[in-house]
Amino acid sequence: MTVPKEKPEKWARAGAPLSWSRKKPSWGTEEERRARANDREYNEKFQYASNCIKTSKYNILTFLPVNLFEQFQEVANTYFLFLLILQLIPQISSLSWFTTIVPLVLVLTITAVKDATDDYFRHKSDNQVNNRQSQVLINGILQQEQWMNVCVGDIIKLENNQFVAADLLLLSSSEPHGLCYIETAELDGETNMKVRQAIPVTSELGDISKLAKFDGEVICEPPNNKLDKFSGTLYWKENKFSLSNQNMLLRGCVLRNTEWCFGLVIFAGPDTKLMQNSGRTKFKRTSIDRLMNTLVLWIFGFLVCMGVILAIGNAIWEYKVGTRFQVYLPWDEAVDSAFFSGFLSFWSYIIILNTVVPISLYVSVEVIRLGHSYFINWDKKMFCMKKRTPAEARTTTLNEELGQVEYIFSDKTGTLTQNIMVFNKCSINGHSYGDVFDVLGHKAELGERPEPVDFSFNPLADKKFLFWDPTLLEAVKMGDPHTHEFFRLLSLCHTVMSEEKNEGELYYKAQSPDEGALVTAARNFGFVFRFRTPKTITVHEMGTAITYQLLAILDFNNIRKRMSVIVRNPEGKIRLYCKGADTILLDRLHHSTQELLNATTDHLNEYAGEGLRTLVLAYKDLDEEYYEEWADRRLQASLAQDSREDRLASVYEEIESDLMLLGATAIEDKLQQGVPETIALLTLANIKIWVLTGDKQETAVNIGYSCKMLTDDMSEVFVVTGHTVLEVREELRKAREKMMDLSRTIGNGFTFHEKLTSSKLTSVLEAVAGEYALVINGHSLAHALEADMELEFLETACACKAVICCRVTPLQKAQVVELVKKYKKAVTLAIGDGANDVSMIKTAHIGVGISGQEGIQAVLASDYSFSQFKFLQRLLLVHGRWSYLRMCKFLCYFFYKNFAFTMVHFWFGFFCGFSAQTVYDQYFITLYNIVYTSLPVLAMGVFDQDVPEQRSMEYPKLYEPGQLNLLFNKREFFICIAQGIYTSVLMFFIPYGVFAEATRDDGTQLADYQSFAVTVATSLVIVVSVQIGLDTGYWTAINHFFIWGSLAVYFAILFAMHSKGLFGLFPNQFRFVGNAQNTLAQPTVWLTIVLTTVVCIMPVVAFRFLKLNLKPDLSDTVRYTQLVRKKQKAQHRCMRRVGRTGSRRSGYAFSHQEGFGELIMSGKNMRLSSLALSSFTTRSSSSWIESLRRKKSDSASSPSGGADKPLKG
Repeated sequence: MTVPKEKPEKWARAGAPLSWSRKKPSWGTEEERRARANDREYNEKFQYASNCIKTSKYNILTFLPVNLFEQFQEVANTYFLFLLILQLIPQISSLSWFTTIVPLVLVLTITAVKDATDDYFRHKSDNQVNNRQSQVLINGILQQEQWMNVCVGDIIKLENNQFVAADLLLLSSSEPHGLCYIETAELDGETNMKVRQAIPVTSELGDISKLAKFDGEVICEPPNNKLDKFSGTLYWKENKFSLSNQNMLLRGCVLRNTEWCFGLVIFAGPDTKLMQNSGRTKFKRTSIDRLMNTLVLWIFGFLVCMGVILAIGNAIWEYKVGTRFQVYLPWDEAVDSAFFSGFLSFWSYIIILNTVVPISLYVSVEVIRLGHSYFINWDKKMFCMKKRTPAEARTTTLNEELGQVEYIFSDKTGTLTQNIMVFNKCSINGHSYGDVFDVLGHKAELGERPEPVDFSFNPLADKKFLFWDPTLLEAVKMGDPHTHEFFRLLSLCHTVMSEEKNEGELYYKAQSPDEGALVTAARNFGFVFRFRTPKTITVHEMGTAITYQLLAILDFNNIRKRMSVIVRNPEGKIRLYCKGADTILLDRLHHSTQELLNATTDHLNEYAGEGLRTLVLAYKDLDEEYYEEWADRRLQASLAQDSREDRLASVYEEIESDLMLLGATAIEDKLQQGVPETIALLTLANIKIWVLTGDKQETAVNIGYSCKMLTDDMSEVFVVTGHTVLEVREELRKAREKMMDLSRTIGNGFTFHEKLTSSKLTSVLEAVAGEYALVINGHSLAHALEADMELEFLETACACKAVICCRVTPLQKAQVVELVKKYKKAVTLAIGDGANDVSMIKTAHIGVGISGQEGIQAVLASDYSFSQFKFLQRLLLVHGRWSYLRMCKFLCYFFYKNFAFTMVHFWFGFFCGFSAQTVYDQYFITLYNIVYTSLPVLAMGVFDQDVPEQRSMEYPKLYEPGQLNLLFNKREFFICIAQGIYTSVLMFFIPYGVFAEATRDDGTQLADYQSFAVTVATSLVIVVSVQIGLDTGYWTAINHFFIWGSLAVYFAILFAMHSKGLFGLFPNQFRFVGNAQNTLAQPTVWLTIVLTTVVCIMPVVAFRFLKLNLKPDLSDTVRYTQLVRKKQKAQHRCMRRVGRTGSRRSGYAFSHQEGFGELIMSGKNMRLSSLALSSFTTRSSSSWIESLRRKKSDSASSPSGGADKPLKG
């Protein structure tokens, strides 16, 4: 029976916190797991976790208290709660409590609704999973049970296409020999099928009655998160049987192509490996977040200083002046002295002036980041049509950091290359196959090659397979024994699964693309892997079906880097076939193969130089007696409870020695489309790219040249291959010396010493002339990353334009990233596609996952994901740069408008006896940041652009301001604050001066408190609206609607609050009927507003005009060239519409305009390449970045922690 496909448990829950009602074993931490089949009473005494999962955080009763507790752990929320408490004290508050509680409650509510929604979906998902049905054997009868009720020790029946309910020991299946097929996409993202097998002793337990009597006990490892490892022993009928990962079905897998199977529950619920891997992802914060935290502390200190000044003023005023008015302005009952009055005044002003850091700032930042994330998700130019995969922003907190990246750490296979392997060349018995030669003996290029080899003789050949060298097929047809043995090894030594849907239509399911390519090559050359059982492999050799007895598989892992099979052929001869990395296998060859080894090594070097992935093939004949003895030792090692893997590795090591060399394979892993262009563009953006790969050095270097990381124009490519600490240190020292020697004098009018004046060690190396690259091997890198040498390695590597680390482990990848993070104040980005890249992705500031051929582990661990490396240029140069620009402009404007708003209260304090009286009415204070000014700045933060996306890609130098952190830093912050304070001074004193002498139309005095408040508030709203109009670089309909709409809303609310209608409804709240109408009806008031606006805005306009003309930014220059191009196109269109007249006229008059010659000389109109633009002819637009970079370089601390010693020769 086929069960409809169910909804899988989503890995998306991995980021959610895990909590279960789990009871621990009474003796403490679980050291081993004991599970007895069909004995719930025995298993319950260990108090193992049930199979119920809970990924939700709240329930109905706990949601409100727990969520509020979490939200008030945020410093900002606690700060505003503290202000609210202060406002509830009548002696110190001159503002109503709702001015703080409304925005605070709004923020808390929005966050709570979001958290509740997320948790609702977690509950829904948990219920859907926990209530799935499973067939459980209880009291000898199969019963339907919910997953949540499954217990350790239960026997479960699974049917085809069903999800595995818990971690099971496979007992039996409908397939011969207890085989079953599973898909592990939920666990590791790999969609190819894998095979699992029951141990022989239980594979016959297919009958319910036999299973009901099964009482075996499993003793195994405790719960852990290792998906590819399991170690245990089954005790049954006074015998013990070794258990491994090949006998396990893990929760989250799906049963495929198997009618049914039975399994024994070993781990349930939170103990399953799926849930053990569902840990929290490390929370990442941007540099802007960290800077904002610092600035907020500074602002709070500034707020306290203002409060102290005004409090002192209040105490002095009350002591000297206020005592004279005690008769009709008495102190409150609690106030008994001028000092205490000043103390209360301090807290009153803390309340009034707190709007310098409004709570809406944090909400707005999150809204803007969310908008930027959606733009990435919706970008059609980052959508892969072939895979139907969009780009995905998996986090919303790092968008602006994408505009500040300086170092990219990239995997090679599957990231720069396609990870689609093609069998390209091979070396057999010292003869190389794969190259095609013309009649003159010259190697033919791809376009010059004849037709590919014809495999029509083989009805089982894969029609997609192409090979160009006919001599290899001729050798096979001629019966060359070495060639036959070569392909026989490829057809036997693998873990590929074969599926034959129709007669002769074979489909291979391989765990790696390399293995699939090798088995397919053997298939086309006449050695067709047909099918396998647990104990046999059937191969059609040149049309003849031959079945080999499979005696053992010595599986591949990252430490062994090789795989072997031991088979017995029909004649009874036992042979070991082995394939593996050359660095491992060449050391295990028999000494008699030395001559063949030399020839094969030459071929391996040649293949690696062409960027091909190589494997060495070898074999060994075994006699029966030796094999039986070895098999016994292997069995004992597999049954060991302690250090089982080490013991097995030792046994494998023994038999995989004295091998006879057969040859080598070379597989091509082609570059992804657009990789060279992307790397070239990112390099022009001053982004340094480091490739961290497990491939051999020659292959990696060749790929480096192919993708333009390494070029022939480079001054030097340094190769570090030392095997000892001293050798590596010496090679790094020589590299630094050579860089310094070549940089004694550099071009562009600078001498080396002039350029490096007062620089520290790192900046000296980074400022050297010329382009360099560093290639370092894994064994050398291990020494270079040691504590006493890591700085030397970092200083050398950072001086290079490109760095390639070969033969590196996943841990070393993470260590390299951590090293740069630790000592360089730069944003790092790691990009990869496989499980071996996860640690690197999690370590970097930003992790990018490529959804490729190696599963989705990298995507699941990443912050951003897409399907092709070329999309990285758009992610950084367009989305990243825009996000950084928008966030910086947003923050600058936000701090400006709030200081302009708040500081008016400070100046007013000197004219109101420091009484903490506010200038504006309390409703304006409440609505200013929520309604009047919130939407325009949000529109700018979400939609603004300085240049179009095409120009961002065309001129990568535009990316540099983000790397140098130029658009929002402490200096820019103080400029914004200064502008805000300047605006507040004019905002207060211009109306104050006018109102001192002004009269109304009827001759009465204009000056009264409410009229003054309306005038100042109206001036403020107009000034900040005009200012955001000046700040907006890219106008959309939304910007227009929000800016002018906010102004309209302000006047609508203003007139409504001073209307008779509201007075009738709330006479105690809205007492000043008609004040706004009367005030704004006076020409004097409007002249005051216009004067205030002009005086506030004109200096800004003048400054920007002068800056644009005297010292334009690169973006200003690019915008100017764009305007010139548009004008030229418009003139060209006009010219084409002019009819031809009878007389010949000079085209010069039509195609030129006055002043264009000067424009050409300035270079501003040229459509420069990115490289030319890096040294733009206009001094003001080319030198500003370099000078600031030098300043940053001079002020940056050396990685050695202040060690500015010169390099020793």
